[in-house]
Amino acid sequence: MSGAAEGPGNGSARGTAGRSARGTVPGLATPYPLGAALPAVYAEDDFGQRFVSGLDVVLAPLFNVLDSLEAYFSPALAPADFVDYLATWVGAELEGTEPLALRRHAVASAVALHRVRGTRQGLAAAVRLAFGVPPEITESGGASWSARPLGPFPGEPVAGLRVVLRTADPASVDPQRLRAVVAAARPAHLPFTVAVTTSRTPEGVRPHE
Repeated sequence: MSGAAEGPGNGSARGTAGRSARGTVPGLATPYPLGAALPAVYAEDDFGQRFVSGLDVVLAPLFNVLDSLEAYFSPALAPADFVDYLATWVGAELEGTEPLALRRHAVASAVALHRVRGTRQGLAAAVRLAFGVPPEITESGGASWSARPLGPFPGEPVAGLRVVLRTADPASVDPQRLRAVVAAARPAHLPFTVAVTTSRTPEGVRPHE
């Protein structure tokens, strides 16, 4: 896929907002040169051919983007900056500072996560996607059955949700980021708390192992 300028060597341009822009790519030839489309009287006109060749340099990236447009909508193939646009379209919970591989995965899995949003499964998947660690989730709800009517209600009388993230380096996890992810993926009616703590060491295993 050509015409996606992502680095200085490819002729990219980055503005103050940090967004890259499509631009000319050194050595990229246009598949549709304008000189060949000029009337026959200009076919051997040196000035006319050189004039339109300057336009070819400008149009070449546009033609190549259009020729590979399908790839722009594939999270695995899209240019890095366009992945961020795709993330906004599918509602992926990203800050934009995550590694590119993680952002691509988040975009690709966003639709599946939306299907289970507001469930324990969806909350666990969203936290694991953002931090790479499965969380511990404690919720107040419950389910039970009884052969007799008027039995005790399952769960706790006060609704609530607690999410604990255990990691080897708690200082590397932004608690506010964790709160934002949980707030977006939790059941909307549940108040919640979050915590980040050191991962547990299995019995009989030394920490350095």
